[in-house]
Amino acid sequence: MLINEQIRAKEVLVIGPKGEQLGLKSREDALTLASVAGFDLVLMNSSSEKPVCKLMDYNKYKYERQKKQKEASKKQRENNTELKEFRLSVNIDIHDFNTRVKQVIKYLEKGHRIKATIRFRGRELAHTELGKDVLLRFADAVKEYGAIEKAPTMEMRSMFMLIAPSRKEGK
Repeated sequence: MLINEQIRAKEVLVIGPKGEQLGLKSREDALTLASVAGFDLVLMNSSSEKPVCKLMDYNKYKYERQKKQKEASKKQRENNTELKEFRLSVNIDIHDFNTRVKQVIKYLEKGHRIKATIRFRGRELAHTELGKDVLLRFADAVKEYGAIEKAPTMEMRSMFMLIAPSRKEGK
């Protein structure tokens, strides 16, 4: 945006700080009017036949616009959910299992979807039902925060399951 002396038009349509139209003025008159009022002359629209300028505190305007953009990007980040993957094993220890459950609960509360995966190695491939049991136990541990979106499925040497966050009344 062009301000004050950067504006090159000979005549401009001037708008006051409260939105009232002050009429068509020469650039010098508009600059004098702005300096007397303690404002900046800001070019709002240069594409029209007569460029439109407004009297305003440009630094305050720039700050408020930046603040709005920051707030909008913050809201966008909150709405941006991801798919988080957690790997488990058939013979996972209780403590490791509980640690993963706590991590998954945090992500489900934030609204992220979870992909729980078990990779079978060697002879474990003969006992895929053990992996399915671990995944179902995992889903049962987080059932109040999320529900199974896709049941445990085999794919090559891996079994995976998707858990979606359950929507609460407050959100």
